[in-house]
Amino acid sequence: MTATANPVPLVALRDVWKVFESVTVLRGVDIDIRPGRVLALLGGNGSGKSTIVKIISGAYQPTAGTIEVQGAPAVLAHPSDAHAKGIYMVPQEPHIFPNLSVMENLTAGLKGDTAANNARAKAAAHEIGLDVDFESPGGELSIASQQLVEIVRGLLRNARVLILDEPTSSLTRREVANLARQMEQLKARGIGLLFISHRLNEVLELTDDTQVLRDGRIVLNAPSSALTTDMLVEAMLPADFSVPAEEVSRRERRTGDSAVLSVRNLSSRLFKDVSFEVYPGEVLGISGVVGSGRTELAEAIYGIDPFVSGEVHIAGKAVPRRSPQISQAMGLSYVPEDRHAHGIFLALPSSQTVTAGLLSLGRSRFMQREHERSLTQDFIQRLRIKLSSPFQVARTLSGGNQQKVVLAKTLAPGPRAIILDEPTRGIDARARQDVYRTIRELTAEGVGVVVISSEVGEIAEVADRVMVMRRGRLVALPGGPKTVEQISAATFAANGAAAA
Repeated sequence: MTATANPVPLVALRDVWKVFESVTVLRGVDIDIRPGRVLALLGGNGSGKSTIVKIISGAYQPTAGTIEVQGAPAVLAHPSDAHAKGIYMVPQEPHIFPNLSVMENLTAGLKGDTAANNARAKAAAHEIGLDVDFESPGGELSIASQQLVEIVRGLLRNARVLILDEPTSSLTRREVANLARQMEQLKARGIGLLFISHRLNEVLELTDDTQVLRDGRIVLNAPSSALTTDMLVEAMLPADFSVPAEEVSRRERRTGDSAVLSVRNLSSRLFKDVSFEVYPGEVLGISGVVGSGRTELAEAIYGIDPFVSGEVHIAGKAVPRRSPQISQAMGLSYVPEDRHAHGIFLALPSSQTVTAGLLSLGRSRFMQREHERSLTQDFIQRLRIKLSSPFQVARTLSGGNQQKVVLAKTLAPGPRAIILDEPTRGIDARARQDVYRTIRELTAEGVGVVVISSEVGEIAEVADRVMVMRRGRLVALPGGPKTVEQISAATFAANGAAAA
């Protein structure tokens, strides 16, 4: 759609500053969300993106500067004020009522006739590709479906401004294409969209304009069509940032005679006859579309979910009983896909998440505060976690730093093997490199690593061997490391239209 010349912004920030306890987070930010256009807001973890989103959605108020809604100064003192002015936030981490039905999740808070609201909800859900049983509990939805529920909620509330925070992070290519079509329809109705993503190719494909934040300032503001991914990465990273050459190149991993993780003929109702081995010092990449059974496989191996038949061996020993505690005690750790639900204590100091793995092993029911601080400080330095102190509450961290805290908790017990499920979902380019560097360090120490990811480029980046999950079956790609094209062909082409 071609917008009219200089339309009045639906929402604008003018010279906005935000200071938290003497720490300046935003420094004179100007942003325009215009009708019929999609504005991408990019930036590294800690750059100020989340603060801007919270100001626009009414959760925070600016320390200085003004907010304008349709050209008039406005005060958004509460999210309800933003909703009343047609501003709706679709969060990165879905807010689902697990014991309510999908339909109840979609229509909660809507006024008017229930039957009419249900009909609107079904129509909006089908438009965006949410194909589920509307009477089933919301807690049974996959991460991808939960994200789609959040998007449909926004569509049902007639938002004039829709904020999409990492809306595609758990979607297949077909679901992303459905979302793109829906965004075009929203633009045609004059709705303005603020789009936040770390998938730079999607930013260039799906948005009209792009602004990049660095250290609380807008450092790039241009039409998306005039930009490249290299230009976006350069704008986001500090001028003095570099990755040492020895960290960029693929190291030769050690391969021992004995596997640190062996899965033999594992089957459940969601996957069949899965077998593989992981050796000391190597990375096994598992690719596959959302819904192929990747996460269910990981959870069954770790002891979270049941399996019907098969065996799991950790460091050469059969797992006697299936539970996360036993797996961890035997040397297997797991970083889950949904860090908020299963990986981190958001309301507690970050140090308590880091040390939780040690306490769960029964080595001690208590830990001295100084020991907790010292252990957390070691991981802060090792993983480059951006914390004001080891005791900073985890909820206040950026997404990338939260993921690093979860990773620290997983590494604290000193695992022999580790399963990383979508380890870089929703984190920026610099944090991704920190995660990849940590994987290389682990393999150099002889740890076996399984990386499960829907991002084909990530699998190509880190994996020594690649396997693909197809409709519940795991298929090995022969030979060593694979290219993006090879993995894409095996992952998507073989799944036909369902994965396209």
